[in-house]
Parts: sequence; structure tokens; C-alpha cells
Amino acid sequence: MSTLFDLSGRVAVVTGGNGGIGLGMAEALAGSGCAVSIWGRNAEKNAAAVARLKATGGQVSARFCDVADRASVEEAFSATLAEFGRVDGLFANAGITGRTKGPFIDRDMDDWRRVMEANVEGVAHCFQLAARHMVERAKAGDPYGRLVATSSVASIEGAAQNEHYGASKGAVNSFVRAIAVDLARHGVTVNTVLPGWIETDMTARAFADERFVKAVSPRIPVRRFGTPADFGGIAVFLMSRSSSYVTGQTLVVDGGYSIF
Repeated sequence: MSTLFDLSGRVAVVTGGNGGIGLGMAEALAGSGCAVSIWGRNAEKNAAAVARLKATGGQVSARFCDVADRASVEEAFSATLAEFGRVDGLFANAGITGRTKGPFIDRDMDDWRRVMEANVEGVAHCFQLAARHMVERAKAGDPYGRLVATSSVASIEGAAQNEHYGASKGAVNSFVRAIAVDLARHGVTVNTVLPGWIETDMTARAFADERFVKAVSPRIPVRRFGTPADFGGIAVFLMSRSSSYVTGQTLVVDGGYSIF
């Protein structure tokens, strides 16, 4: 039996892991033997996600965490370390979209700052704490670390009337490339996953618009929208030893949408 993707003995954090893409990642990680700590702001969704993963035999727990709040991230990280003893991977998946729609010239700049705080600073908070822990372990003779950020194809296309979200994800792409170079010597890889149009709670409003569905679906070469389960395989790969030579990359998971 191949052990290429065996994650037994590893521990991963998945922010926003109580639903959508994060839950798809968490479920696959747990199914491959990884202990998983789900971080989210909704206690009810956290509990439901834990029950779902435990039903498959996974070792999993949940923590309240608002990634935009440094103190909240520090508390969640400390509690995770106390419970599992280590963190081998952190999937910075939590994110938000803007509240205000319409053209950029009418944008509420408070909303711009809100998106940047959650989507950029939130990733930085999580990665900094995880990286410190991973570097300390590496210096002690245990070099292994995986940092993965969920970005978006909005970061590489012209996301009209959604430029604050697209800009936040573009910043994450650049941030990941920079720290990938910085952390490589410590056995820590850093990569970004760019989802296309995925059916989740965050995109429910768009998918309820028949005009949107008719306009977008023909642009996807695989002829379907994505689901959270489509991110399980890439999460396991990036968490495993098999990805040890993959770092600083933006990995697009969009059914071919961005190239067609």
C-alpha cells in the first residue's frame, strides 16, 4: 500500500473549516489520517463539522477564531498546540467578500479596509504564528511545515465591481511567494490555491441568479461548477511529503475557467 499521502501523526489547522471549501479540505485531511483543528466563528457550524468528521473516524476538534483579530488567533493557536502538541500544516481558508457592490468609483472604503483586514491580515496573523512554531521545530531537528492559503481566480482576472476582493487575494498571492522563499530553508512550504466558481454558502447568492449561471457555465471547460470536495485531493497533496518540492506556487482549481 502506498504511503505517499499518509498523514498519520500530522496535525493541520483549517481556518473557515466548518463549511464550504475549508470543510472539503478538512474532511479529506482527516480521511488521510491527519488530526484536524477547525477554526471558525460560528459555534453551531463548528460543532456540526466536528460531528461530520468524527463520524468518519477522524481525530478532530474545533476552536472559535476570528482571523482578523490577532488575540483571537493567538488564543486558538495556543489551545491547538496544548491539545495536539504540534501543528504541521495551516490552511488559511477563512475569508470574506465585500458588503458593497457596484462600480469602484462608488466603493465604500470602509468596506475595502474590512476585506483587506480579514483576507490579507488574517492570513498573515495565522501564518506568522504557525511559521514561528515550524521554524522552532526545524531548529530542534524536526523540519516539516505546510502553509496553504485559499486565494481566488479573482486575483488573476479582471474582477469588475469586486476589485477589493480581487485585490485582497492578489496580495495573498504575492505574500505567499515572498514567505515561501524565506521559509524554504526550514523545510516549510507555502502555496496558494485559487478556486474558480465553487458552490458554497458564500456563492449561494450568485448561483441563485439564473442569468449568472447561464453566462458563466459555458465558460467552464469541464462543464460544471466546482464543489468543496474538489479541494480535498489538493489539500492532502500539499499537506503530504509528496509536495516537499512544491513551494511558492499559485495552484488554480477552476475546471479550466481562467484559461478559456
